[in-house]
Amino acid sequence: MSEYLLTCCSTADMPLEYLKGRNIPFVCFHYQMDGIEYPDDLGQTMSLEDFYTRVENGAMPTTSQVNVGEFIAFFEPFLKAGQDILHISLSSGLSGSYQSAQMAREELLKKYPGRKLMIVDSLGASSGYGLLVDTAADLRDRGEELEKTYDYLLEQRLYVHHWFFSTNLAHYKRGGRISATSAALGTMLNMCPLMNVDNMGKLIPRAKIRGKKHVINEMVKKMEAHAQSGSQYSGKCFISHSACGEDAHALARLLEENFPKIKQAIHINNIGTVIGSHTGPGTVALFFYGDQRE
Repeated sequence: MSEYLLTCCSTADMPLEYLKGRNIPFVCFHYQMDGIEYPDDLGQTMSLEDFYTRVENGAMPTTSQVNVGEFIAFFEPFLKAGQDILHISLSSGLSGSYQSAQMAREELLKKYPGRKLMIVDSLGASSGYGLLVDTAADLRDRGEELEKTYDYLLEQRLYVHHWFFSTNLAHYKRGGRISATSAALGTMLNMCPLMNVDNMGKLIPRAKIRGKKHVINEMVKKMEAHAQSGSQYSGKCFISHSACGEDAHALARLLEENFPKIKQAIHINNIGTVIGSHTGPGTVALFFYGDQRE
């Protein structure tokens, strides 16, 4: 097994047990709610159930990224112990955390010139970012060298597709992302915005689809159109959701019907507190390997 350490941020939205089991230390983003700051520590400080209940009841959390000092404090003990590090970051198109990690790297390599600290911009978010982390863990566990894993991730990151839809427009209205009129009209018409992440790692609205059943069907069609090998796709497929597990499982069942080779490869995760602060409850996201994102 390769000896370098693989790390990520909490915003990869992978289960705590998964990250512990695969020996992937993570650094926490933060969120503030009702005047109190909390770490985005995958439900340890505040359960996700409590978090989304408070948001449903009107709480408006705000978020903050990992700063340079926090990255230095996170990386330094490993470097000091003689470990090289491959860190995968949340998309630079959504956060400045990649830049902060790079600044920390520059400072630390002056202090530990014999060590390696390589930073990958995932150009992804939530469990799409997590899918890239999972790929890196597989390569590491097969004994792949740090530099080769780094190069492979840079080559593959734009092949990880991200498709999201939301069934709850109230949070978008409260956050100022849409007007009260648009939210009211969208709710009345049962609109579910469909979004994806582009090749710059930014979230882009793609369509307004009426009805949850229709938007779930459209996500399946997007996967049929873009997945590697189409309906014969046999790679891993991640789903994440914000307090709407029934919708996530409905999507998973439909994927199993249309992609017979992926039944054992579908993993359903929770959207964490930082990503969830921006989406609110009622969001479902689908991630898979496909053609190159545009």
